[in-house]
Amino acid sequence: MDKFMEAALAEAKKGMETGGIPIGSVIVHNGEIIGRGHNQRVQQGSATLHGEMDALENAGRQPASVYKNSVLYTTLSPCPMCTGAILLYGIPKVVIGENKTFMGEEELLRSRGVEVEVVQAEPCIALMQTFIQQSPQLWNEDIGCE
Repeated sequence: MDKFMEAALAEAKKGMETGGIPIGSVIVHNGEIIGRGHNQRVQQGSATLHGEMDALENAGRQPASVYKNSVLYTTLSPCPMCTGAILLYGIPKVVIGENKTFMGEEELLRSRGVEVEVVQAEPCIALMQTFIQQSPQLWNEDIGCE
């Protein structure tokens, strides 16, 4: 697992440690992390603050050229909302920690020209499996199945 996925995983662990859902993300531009975040729907009482959305928020307002030359790392396959944000900002590549516990909109990303790399990182898989077992109701709420 590379250092950027490790940073996303550290964000996911922060989410779990603070009572939330363990999904983390970082945005990398020119080899530097410009935004990092984790799912904070529970902590902030937010309807939309998924890990990718938090990383975008923390990266802040950037020229379009920055996002169009960045890579988004996320510990879990992106949901439809986060996929929409990736497409909106023109992020050309997404590296996904795992898609075994949840398959997001990877095909939509690919169909729109986004390079998608799934690494199936065991620490990402184990973290989500543990969380889903311990908090199935919260997990179902987060993915819209409740």
